[in-house]
Amino acid sequence: MVGLKISSTVWVFLLGALASGFDLNNFDQLDAAKRSPDKRIVIRDLFVPAGKTLELTDLQPGTVIEFSGRVTFGYQEWDGFMVRLKGKNIRVEGKPGNLLDGEGHRWWDGKGGNGGRKKPRFMQVTLDDSIVVGLNIKNTPKDCFIVNWSHNLRVEQINIDIKDGDKKGGHNTDGFGVSGSTNVTVSNCQVHNQDDCFATTSGSDTIFENSKCTGGHGISVGSMGAGKVVERLTVRNCRILANSNGIRIKTRRGETGAVRDITFENIELKDIRQYGIVIQGNYYNSGPKGDPTPFPIHNLVVNNVHGTVSRKGTNILIWVDPGSVSNWKWNSNVSGGQKELGCKGVPSGLNIRCGKK
Repeated sequence: MVGLKISSTVWVFLLGALASGFDLNNFDQLDAAKRSPDKRIVIRDLFVPAGKTLELTDLQPGTVIEFSGRVTFGYQEWDGFMVRLKGKNIRVEGKPGNLLDGEGHRWWDGKGGNGGRKKPRFMQVTLDDSIVVGLNIKNTPKDCFIVNWSHNLRVEQINIDIKDGDKKGGHNTDGFGVSGSTNVTVSNCQVHNQDDCFATTSGSDTIFENSKCTGGHGISVGSMGAGKVVERLTVRNCRILANSNGIRIKTRRGETGAVRDITFENIELKDIRQYGIVIQGNYYNSGPKGDPTPFPIHNLVVNNVHGTVSRKGTNILIWVDPGSVSNWKWNSNVSGGQKELGCKGVPSGLNIRCGKK
């Protein structure tokens, strides 16, 4: 067999082809990058001007976006998104060492979206038949990773690090939010923040799995209302550490909608401050008020949800309209909380130590 010799010139050509792509290192090149014929955008070190959005939208199908450096943003008080992703058949990939740095401390004032400085949300994702993998996101001013109107989307190995907000006034720094979407899976992620780790307010066939939540408000369905429906949600194989809540379903008092076919499975709770498991039908942002109002919660499975609540907390609280719930299956072992509260609407036949030590 005759050996094949490749000249150094050919090697240079081949390596150049493998490394082809549009290097986006100047914000003014954004439109040109989206029109690039090889459909590959490489974002190394990029500064996004104040009040502007990194609009990775109107992308050609089949586009690959690689983050391989540090992306930073100018400071302005405004209501927009700092990054938007929109397209079909898109791959967004974080290379080793990538960082999307919101430098949220410039906005933080302890008030989040409830007053004070106007704070932009970080990233809106509207993708079909796509994947987002390997991003490192740090210190967002407010909400972080918001999935709207997406279909057949996988989100994997995202690290959301907002732990600086614990001591510097971070608030409403939600990790993942999913709404109006179908067949979205969020897997193998880490979140340290000061609000919900993961929340969904509408949509179907959603999975949140194999992830760790630290410091925030737990994993939530809702708050629900305005006729919205969440169905076929699975949360499994997750750890919730030092959050105010573990898992919760919250429906707003006097509003309509439905929650059905929900599974929480193999969830570890540790050092939860307020409620290990909470299902409430009288939710207000300012706190629960009054009796629960009718809101269907059907086909709920709580299986192997276990762990600890602080002494000042409550292990399990259920406060729902008795005629609104059906077909619940329950297997939990949550302990440590010494604050006892009354419960309402617990389906008959379930062995739940609701509101008890």
